[in-house]
Amino acid sequence: MQISTQEQPARADDPAASAAPTRPAWQRALLVYREPRVLSMLFLGFSSGLPFYLIFQTLSAWLRQDHIVRATIGMLAWAGLFYPLKFLWAPVVDRVSLPLLHRWLGRRRSWILIAQLGIGVCLLVLSRSHPDRSLAYVAIAAASLAFCAVTQDISVDAWRIESAPPEEQGAMAAGYQLGYRTALIVGSAGALGLAQAVGWQASYTVMASLAVVGLVTTLLVREPHPSPARSSLFAEARTIAWLERRAHWPPALQHAGATVVGAVVSPLVDFLDRQGLVSTILLLMLIGTCRLTTYAMGSMVNPFYIDHHYTLEQIATIVKGFGLPVSLVGVVIAGSLIVRLGVRRTLILGSLVMLISNLSYALLATTHGPTLVGLTVANSIDNMGQALQGTAFIALLSALTSPRYTATQYALFSSLFTLTGKLLEGTSGFVVDAIGYPPFFIYTASLSLLPVLLIWLLSRRPDLDAHAAVLASA
Repeated sequence: MQISTQEQPARADDPAASAAPTRPAWQRALLVYREPRVLSMLFLGFSSGLPFYLIFQTLSAWLRQDHIVRATIGMLAWAGLFYPLKFLWAPVVDRVSLPLLHRWLGRRRSWILIAQLGIGVCLLVLSRSHPDRSLAYVAIAAASLAFCAVTQDISVDAWRIESAPPEEQGAMAAGYQLGYRTALIVGSAGALGLAQAVGWQASYTVMASLAVVGLVTTLLVREPHPSPARSSLFAEARTIAWLERRAHWPPALQHAGATVVGAVVSPLVDFLDRQGLVSTILLLMLIGTCRLTTYAMGSMVNPFYIDHHYTLEQIATIVKGFGLPVSLVGVVIAGSLIVRLGVRRTLILGSLVMLISNLSYALLATTHGPTLVGLTVANSIDNMGQALQGTAFIALLSALTSPRYTATQYALFSSLFTLTGKLLEGTSGFVVDAIGYPPFFIYTASLSLLPVLLIWLLSRRPDLDAHAAVLASA
């Protein structure tokens, strides 16, 4: 049995439809979570979110408990540089068909499945590691896990964008974020609670078993049908012109070059042609700075908890007991706000909440001992901000992506914000060692002002393409 992702549109002349009572706008906004495609995205979002904290924040707590210095923990975040470099890998995932699996599942689902299998294996490998004995082993396992997670993200993003029309991408992003945020809590609070009870190795073994959620979902959902524009990619004038100028090349080189032009060069030129030079620069700056706060603080949150003498049980209880409900409610609110207010206002609101959350952490860092009330407040505000900003940001990236270059353009956009974030995250341990926790969190809070400024500048530009009009709306 498959989860259907096809919807039957209501006929305008249907008497039953016209006689049906009109629901309030807020009810219509919430009902998007009943759509089969959105439910599918919830589970695929869970699969995408599961490895993220297990590579970074949760792993950093494990390393800190094993007395690894903060500077080294921060640098280990660079094991996740596969995330910002995924635009180099995306054309392969976008264009290459996997033997055997392609005929059974299709291009998108086959890549998703093979990536999910890799995630399960890498988590099992991490569960057998001992950071205090061999840090290099941990780094290699974490980097391999990041590569598999990136491959899954590329494929899931393409599946999401190709499975629903543009007007449903906000709901798809909300479903994705709902599952993703749930997985983040499982991979942080759940893993920390298990580590407190049964040890880190057993905790990571349980996390590896949760990869089955994504595997089952991938087998149940339907493969999206490529649009005609995508299927005729090699017929584009740019690719044809390139081939005509190199007619004397061997066929193998012609095909390889046409693939690069069609899958890498054309998507970049397409975006520049649609947006114009100035708007392109501003949009890329917005993408590169929008999630800086989240990344810059990421690897230092759990070391901060541990250095401030919170136990793993306390961290897990607060994050799970308060962070999870706030995070899930935040995603639902974000999906509804996108429908009611638009992406621009929701993104600004999320950025401002992130600023407040980091100032809360700065205040918490000035206390002389663990305070559960302070931790609850700071963590709850942080989860709300990440839910609002993250959901609106995914909707923005989806709106900017051309259907002709789904995987490559989306991977390029997401690689940009991940690259800037990861570079900052890798230096976070040095910054904390130099200035201490309170100034560090004030510094990360200030980074949330950059996207607000860029959104304001973009909203004043009349030349934005329709794909980016979400930032120019009133």
